[in-house]
This record gives sequence, structure tokens and C-alpha cells, in this order.
Amino acid sequence: MATKVYIVYYSMYGHVEKLAEEIQKGAASVEGVEAKLWQVPETLSEDVLGKMGAGPKSDVPTITPNELAEADGILLGFPTRFGMMAAQFKAFLDATGGLWRSQQLAGKPAGIFYSTGSQGGGQETTPLTAITQLVHHGMIFVPIGYTFGAGMSEMEKVKGGSPYGAGTFAGDGSRQPSELELAQAFHQGKYFAGITKKLKGSA
Repeated sequence: MATKVYIVYYSMYGHVEKLAEEIQKGAASVEGVEAKLWQVPETLSEDVLGKMGAGPKSDVPTITPNELAEADGILLGFPTRFGMMAAQFKAFLDATGGLWRSQQLAGKPAGIFYSTGSQGGGQETTPLTAITQLVHHGMIFVPIGYTFGAGMSEMEKVKGGSPYGAGTFAGDGSRQPSELELAQAFHQGKYFAGITKKLKGSA
């Protein structure tokens, strides 16, 4: 039976979505793993999104809280808002109370990826503050640590991400994830899928 990895994200301007797509490729490269992309519901109106310059949503399906229980492992992605996850993703997690009561996510591995506007904008505080959500569900946090090798210590190029997970810098919105950031995202997907598959096999 295939190992199911869900990549669940919120992306307003497309930066997190690009990381999610690369993470999916990495996870799917592991034999016996099915990797699926999901978006969380939008909470803002079309009018407000238009004023914020948000792009159109992709055709990636929108997930419901209960569907999280189907996954063997879950990677969560979101942009930062003042050093924490965007409210849209927090609202989605706030709706997982039923899963918490039934402990359906307990013991499942989970990872985090993210986007910030600047180098001091939350590359570590965003995933760090998000870990509380995993803890209350009894999930197993799987960081990438320094498994990405030399790419983790890159000093000549601007690079998002940290030992917590893959990341990118959006800047004013015009900057897109770099090749190195996308490579780190692919690595996270592959690394996480391998661990999820191993945990499922030993269950």
C-alpha cells in the first residue's frame, strides 16, 4: 500500500506554491510514495484580494480538515505575517479541533516550509512558532536539519530556508524562488517522504 504524503499550503502570490510543487516532485521521487498537493481555504474576499494584488488561485484542490487524517505524513507551507504563519493557514488549523479530540493526527510526521518578505522577516520564527500546532496534535516534527549539505551554508547567494525547512524570500513580490531554494524544497520532499515511508513500514 502506497505511503501518502500531503503537501498542504496557502499561497497568496505564488511563492509558497512554487516551493510546494518542488516538494511534491521530491516526495514523489521516493518509490512507493504518493504525494498530493492541497490548498487551504481562502478567508479573504475577492475584492480584498484584488486590492492586495493577489494572483488567481491555481486548480489545486482545497482540503478540508478531516482529509488530513488520510495522510501518512503532512508538509505544511505558508507565508509569514509578522513572523508567524498567515491567518488563512491558522484559521484552517483552528478548524482541526475534531481531529485533536479523536487524536487522528497523533504520531504522524509533519514538516514545515515557508516564505518571507525579507532576510529578517521570519525565516526561523515562522516555523518555530508553527511547531506549537504540531505539538498539540501529537505529531512528529521532521526538520531537514543540515541534510541539504553545502547548500545549507551558502553565503554568496541570497537563500531562504533553515534547518526547520525549505524557504524563500519574496521581497516586494517580484523575486521568485531561486534554483538553490527550489533544490532545497525538492530535497525536503524527498527526505520527508523517505522518513514517512520508514515510519509507516515499522508501524
